[in-house]
Amino acid sequence: MSNKWLILTILSLSVATRFIFFGHPSQTVFDEVHFGKFVSAYYTHEYYFDIHPPLGKLIIAGFGKLAGFSPEYSFSQIGEKFQDNRYMALRFLPSLAGALLPLILFFLALEIGFSRRAALLAGLLLVFENGIITQSRFVLMDAFLLLFGFSSLLFYFRYRNHNKSINLFLAGIFAAFAISIKWTGLTFLAIIAILELIMLLKKYKGRLCIKAPFVLVAKNLVFLLFIPFLIYFSVFAIHFSLLNKSGDGDAFMSPEFQKTLLGDAGYDDPQVKKPTMIGKFSELNYRMYTANKTLASSHSYSSKWYTWPFLIRPIYYWVSSEARIYFMGNPIIWWLSTMTMLALILRTAQHAITNSKTIVRDRKKELLLIGAFAINFLPFIFIGRVMFLYHYLSAIIFAILALAYTLDNESPRKLIIAVIALCVVSFVYFSPLTYGLSMSRTIYESHIWLPSWE
Repeated sequence: MSNKWLILTILSLSVATRFIFFGHPSQTVFDEVHFGKFVSAYYTHEYYFDIHPPLGKLIIAGFGKLAGFSPEYSFSQIGEKFQDNRYMALRFLPSLAGALLPLILFFLALEIGFSRRAALLAGLLLVFENGIITQSRFVLMDAFLLLFGFSSLLFYFRYRNHNKSINLFLAGIFAAFAISIKWTGLTFLAIIAILELIMLLKKYKGRLCIKAPFVLVAKNLVFLLFIPFLIYFSVFAIHFSLLNKSGDGDAFMSPEFQKTLLGDAGYDDPQVKKPTMIGKFSELNYRMYTANKTLASSHSYSSKWYTWPFLIRPIYYWVSSEARIYFMGNPIIWWLSTMTMLALILRTAQHAITNSKTIVRDRKKELLLIGAFAINFLPFIFIGRVMFLYHYLSAIIFAILALAYTLDNESPRKLIIAVIALCVVSFVYFSPLTYGLSMSRTIYESHIWLPSWE
């Protein structure tokens, strides 16, 4: 089968799984109560405060404007019914981003050096991953984060394989987009920077500062530091230009910041000096940092980082009569990926002990997958704020890549077909909880495999 047919297969299945039952339910779901209000603020120009950068909300608001959306929904509580179908414009781009993600993973796997079969496996496993589907179907930010982040890695490996600077430029741009969605997007830029540093140190035998050409170092600094920062700053500049009126977010900001907002009590106070754009940018990012750091509220569906690989605590997103939307992964994909990553780590560690001189040469792909997984997972150890299962989505995609790679290299064809079939069956079995379809109490209880899933 040619690449064209593989691409069409992945894309068709991905679009189908993301857009089937599109718009259902016609009610506010989970964090749409927050992000819906934030998106609406760009229409009313009333200042809001969020702990995340604004790019995702700006993208949705921009598309909503083109589609004729107007901010008439209150997004006041989960389960609030929408009066018409215009809310669907806000859900479209996250769903599209989720639909494109398996295709990006397929291309990334090829650039890393996977076989076509392994790349196809990676794409298909992501197509049928229930949790990522759920997170892509509503006014939420993670689909953008994942699409931009993994696109940045795709372009970076294209740069490494084809040595065209445009690909490094695009890698920096998409990494900046990911960071401008959520700060956790920094992990993708970190992976690129670490890989590039390792490559340069190896090429110039550890004497980077002495031997590396100035043009090469300058190119890396411009493409991976200056341009991403410029994009990140520009996103906030657009954000400030649109939110020029007093709103619910005023209380989080200083009197100087509030003076820039029409209608604020201090707007006409001559004793208060307005900050510059750089000053507003610096203050807001500092406020976001402190709010993230000091966020102490609890949640009944929060979970600890060490439980995520084992799918211990999913999250109820929406409940109505006999229908529910549950953010949980496909258990078969989730658990197989976790076992594969653990086995890969143990095997690589054993190889490092017994063959320390050849570990990098012999196991480059394994080291890449383990390192990328660790960078996207281990930093959560040091975060004290309330966290949820969806914080693991970037990491599990690397675990899925590890599963696809291992199946391709170590399993007979019949076993691979059996694993894919089992994953599809599991996807279908849990799909009523993914799409919010009606289930009797008895059928629902048959889906609760662990006491912590209730």
